[in-house]
Amino acid sequence: MLPITQIIPDFLQALATQKTVLLQAPPGAGKTTRVPLALLDAPWRSGRRILMLEPRRLAARSAARFMALQLGEQPGQTVGYRTRLDTRVTSETVIEVVTEGILTRMIQSDPALEAYAVVIFDEFHERSLQADLGLALVRESRQALREDLRVILMSATLDTAPIARMLGNVPVLTSEGRAFPVDIAYRPLPRNGQMVDHSVSVITQALAEQEGSLLVFLPGAGEIRRAQRQLQTRVSDDVMITPLYGNLRNDEQDRAIAPAPEGYRKVVLATAIAESSLTIEGVRVVIDSGQQRRALFDANSGMTRLVTGWVSKASAEQRKGRAGRLEPGICYRLWSESAQFGLAEFTPPEIQEADLAPLVLELAQWGARSPEQLEWIERPPAANWQQAVDLLQWLDMLDDNGAITEHGKQARELGVHPRLAHMILRGRGIGQGYLAAELAALLEERDLAGRSAGADMHERVRLLRAGDQTDSVDTPRIKAIRRSLVRLLAKGEQPGQMPSDQEVGRLLALAYPDRIALKRPGDTPRYRLSNGRGAALRDEDPLARHQWLAAAELDGKAREATIYLAAPVDPAFLELDLANHIHEAEEALWDNARGTVVARRVRKLGQLVLEETDLPAPSPELLQQGLLAAVRKKGLKSLPWTPASEQWLARVSLLSQCFPQEWPDLSQTWLTDNLEAWLGPFLAGLSRWRDLEKLNLHQALASLLDYRQQQMLDELAPARLSIPTGQSVTLDYTAANGPVLSAKLQALFGWHTTPTVAGGRVPLVIHLLSPAQRPLAVTADLASFWQNVYPDVRKDMRGRYPKHPWPEDPLTATASQRTKNNQLRD
Repeated sequence: MLPITQIIPDFLQALATQKTVLLQAPPGAGKTTRVPLALLDAPWRSGRRILMLEPRRLAARSAARFMALQLGEQPGQTVGYRTRLDTRVTSETVIEVVTEGILTRMIQSDPALEAYAVVIFDEFHERSLQADLGLALVRESRQALREDLRVILMSATLDTAPIARMLGNVPVLTSEGRAFPVDIAYRPLPRNGQMVDHSVSVITQALAEQEGSLLVFLPGAGEIRRAQRQLQTRVSDDVMITPLYGNLRNDEQDRAIAPAPEGYRKVVLATAIAESSLTIEGVRVVIDSGQQRRALFDANSGMTRLVTGWVSKASAEQRKGRAGRLEPGICYRLWSESAQFGLAEFTPPEIQEADLAPLVLELAQWGARSPEQLEWIERPPAANWQQAVDLLQWLDMLDDNGAITEHGKQARELGVHPRLAHMILRGRGIGQGYLAAELAALLEERDLAGRSAGADMHERVRLLRAGDQTDSVDTPRIKAIRRSLVRLLAKGEQPGQMPSDQEVGRLLALAYPDRIALKRPGDTPRYRLSNGRGAALRDEDPLARHQWLAAAELDGKAREATIYLAAPVDPAFLELDLANHIHEAEEALWDNARGTVVARRVRKLGQLVLEETDLPAPSPELLQQGLLAAVRKKGLKSLPWTPASEQWLARVSLLSQCFPQEWPDLSQTWLTDNLEAWLGPFLAGLSRWRDLEKLNLHQALASLLDYRQQQMLDELAPARLSIPTGQSVTLDYTAANGPVLSAKLQALFGWHTTPTVAGGRVPLVIHLLSPAQRPLAVTADLASFWQNVYPDVRKDMRGRYPKHPWPEDPLTATASQRTKNNQLRD
């Protein structure tokens, strides 16, 4: 009996009165396959269907097949499934197992989900983008249209308490697992070792030492293929090597999770796809590389980069549990026991790190134009959201108010990333619908030719069309891409003759208008992108001979991205197809060699200059813009700072720290970001850098304070302070531990306590000097100095400086800058 069975009665009772229930059950408890079946007889179902979401196609098919088997049926009868390319659902289906993205499509077409009584989010701990979006839409649908719609969140490792509170303190049920004990053996990577080589070494060791089949977690398909090649010659004939990752054909995935034939053992080389929802028969050994590959989106560059990093503790536990599903097992972790303590507790939710363009388009179709209009477990980051809006508006899918356009609706129906959908729709308009669909299908899948083939996207089209006639590509992958192609083609579209590389580039430019690349001067294959970023081809790439490229895939590095997939593009196509994004303006740049502002009229695509002409008589405003650009380039330190202006800025900064609500933050960052506001008005009539020597920087800075603040500045942060001798001493607010008052020790006799600034909040740091103006002591507590330190100073100094007074009681002595004899004469 599965462990989950014990809490099924309590679970059904909770659902009888509650609309949302959280179910926490470790791997092996049976939640994926037992819970939906337990709901078949629930009275509140009232003939409606049960919808269960799985994060991956393999998990959806596997769960549906197992439940159908329990009922003695085939998928498509009581239990069916839907994935993007495979559906087994009929009119008699009651339980539908679907991939998470399918729910979004269903609820967009039927916001009330009238045919369904309950939505189950399985493996919710993975916190995928689609799961978070689906839950937000379901909650809004229930609030507005379907109060009776039930929601079940099921998880193996989720910290349920905070999520339960977010959902309104809904009940949480916990099931014990049925995991058998799993021993852990740490096998850290040797110094200078390679992860795949070390994995293969541990695999061969485990095959020799352990019984049963092995499940090996590697970060990606590339590592899996390299390990597979090495193992082919290192294992015996009774060991099957089976890869398992997302882009494999269904039958290959099914082969990986099927039991090994009698007399054979299996080594399953898998990505994180095997972390949850699957039981691979016969596995009692797990080898975990500890690595995972995640897509991180950078809102500044608009690019996603794949990063390989450590798994979280929760993921490591999930992986370990695979070895104890059916019998006691062992888990080899390819990191040290000490490194285990440094792992993050959980993997960050995808919504915090993903490209949000597809999500924003879906929500625009839903009617939501900002993330605040829905209830989220975690709200999408504002920067990522805004970047997505900007892109969709550039692609004409959202209007200026953020509402979805007719073009956006058509693009959304295609079910691919908005960039690719835009390319397909515009491609149809210029008679290149088939080629656009080919490119979209190629870009949706893993690179057909691999990194070693260079970046030429035209070559990928040639390989796809050659198909079985070439030995250089993976035939199953060709078939998978062609299946996607069929889905994206409009009725009647045919391939025609082989397109030119410029035609490929033209279509890529439609999808990636922010990644048009113009070659920089010189022989190196370095480019500037229309989004302002830098990019480069790998050395010796044949595409480097082209001046203009449209880049489809880059690694997303902040400083200079590497171009992985691209095609040459004719600037004439850019002028024609991207006319709405080409803008003409006057601008001023700083010419460092000439030391002057250069004004010009430019036509630009994003940050790329298509055409420019000099302006013989630029306006004063344009000259000001150029000088400000020079200041940004050279930095604030290049301005004519004087000691007085530096002290003024330090004084205001001190008050800003003490009274943040009353005084402005004039940090270096703020001053740089707001040059137009405070420096711009003082640049009138200036055009060359040497003219800035005339600039009254102190006056420009003072303009940032209102009249009252200027009056209060001398009161709260005085530039000078009178000491007991009657002299006025300059304070140093720029000192590292300032503000500092430096004075001869004898000049401070009679000063009982440390003077303060900022309304008494900040004591001065006093540098007490010898008669020779050398430091004797530093204190921020003058009373303590007189009492505890001065006696020793007096003992040491009175012999060295006998002409100067060293009284026993400095608090009653007369302050003086002069010697004893001069004081007597006075």
